[in-house]
Amino acid sequence: MLLYPAIRDLLDKVPSRYQLVNLVAARARKLSNEAELEGKPLEEKAVSLAIKEVEAGILKVEEEPEEIEEPEMFEEPEDPVE
Repeated sequence: MLLYPAIRDLLDKVPSRYQLVNLVAARARKLSNEAELEGKPLEEKAVSLAIKEVEAGILKVEEEPEEIEEPEMFEEPEDPVE
């Protein structure tokens, strides 16, 4: 059995396997929930639909801006307590 699209092709669009799995799983859950609420059956499995969205470039990883936190510097008290 061949897997289409190939994982390596999907990894060109998503930085890591971990992110790919999370992205597809979250989208598949959303598709399933929407179909259930509307009372309409899905033509294909939700995971297959989500994978096709990744392949087509419709579904992408949301980039979070990297915030670099500077370490807090400990300030010594001006007058030591005795």
